[in-house]
Amino acid sequence: MRINGHGHLLPTPDQIPQFMKDKKYFWVDDERKFMHQGDWKRPITDPSFFLDEKLQWMAQNDIQHEVVLSLSQLYCNGVSESETFDIIRFQNDFNAGVQHQHPDKFTTGFVVQPAHLKQALKEIERCVQEHKMSMLCLSTHYQNNDGEWVSVADKSVAPIWELANELNLAIELHPYDAGKMVNLKDQFWRNHLVWMMAQTADTYLMFVLNGLANQYPKVRTCFAHGNMLGLANHGRVIQGVEGRPDLFPGVSHPDKTLGSSNVYFDTLVHDVATLQMMVSRCGASQMVWGVDDPYPLGEMATVDGCYPGIFLDQAEQAGVINTADKGRIMGQNVLNWLGKTL
Repeated sequence: MRINGHGHLLPTPDQIPQFMKDKKYFWVDDERKFMHQGDWKRPITDPSFFLDEKLQWMAQNDIQHEVVLSLSQLYCNGVSESETFDIIRFQNDFNAGVQHQHPDKFTTGFVVQPAHLKQALKEIERCVQEHKMSMLCLSTHYQNNDGEWVSVADKSVAPIWELANELNLAIELHPYDAGKMVNLKDQFWRNHLVWMMAQTADTYLMFVLNGLANQYPKVRTCFAHGNMLGLANHGRVIQGVEGRPDLFPGVSHPDKTLGSSNVYFDTLVHDVATLQMMVSRCGASQMVWGVDDPYPLGEMATVDGCYPGIFLDQAEQAGVINTADKGRIMGQNVLNWLGKTL
């Protein structure tokens, strides 16, 4: 099977609760041309943002199954507890409905907001028990009740990791809200091209130094967009830990996480040399195919000549992976991360 381990799906305009539009939390215009949040809007660049068209797109591109992540716009950073409850519940019920309707085609994730910890733990249990969902999506960072930005690999989030370990969950770590964390004008799409990658690297740093892979062995964690900067930064982190041990009391050495069988990375890094570094450090067994559809930074026809799987074809042609590696990255590795069979 060809299984896309990183995809996205929008609800149709009529599926989005009216209060979310009234309060400008998130909505899609009736013409399905833009998604909106507050004064921000983003063009809907492909019809496969929506379910029926997604199924057609999957068939056209020989994708038998897709992992659908939670919408980043609905992570609810800085949103009140009561309204977070309603927004998160809508998102998770929408994703659950897609999975229930097409269990052969989709594995969908659910999301929680760590700032409201008791609510988050209850929502995890609800999604697992009521919806039979097994993949938790977390933003790399969240905004706590004091307005501070905190990594989800921080020790304060331990109750979520403990419950995920108890429930044997897969976790997807995905960046968002870089523009709220970094006081820079978003010229040249720099928040997506640089700072979202830095967010992922920062949470990987916390994940590694806090030893979460070993502490929670039943959790299978996947880092979005290859964690390319985080893996490239491995040697510098070691130099810091060993050069200034006074700043790192009691941390886990970074080498203890590298290549762990319960830590995965999706392959969409757009650069064969970067993938070569990732495979060299962590092994092809820890890579999962990620298309990041239907966004333009994914393997989409918005770029001339692009198609789902082009990057792995290029990596195979360059000798970075072989045919067997590519087959596992596109299939069995995704299943191993999810902890399921199809």
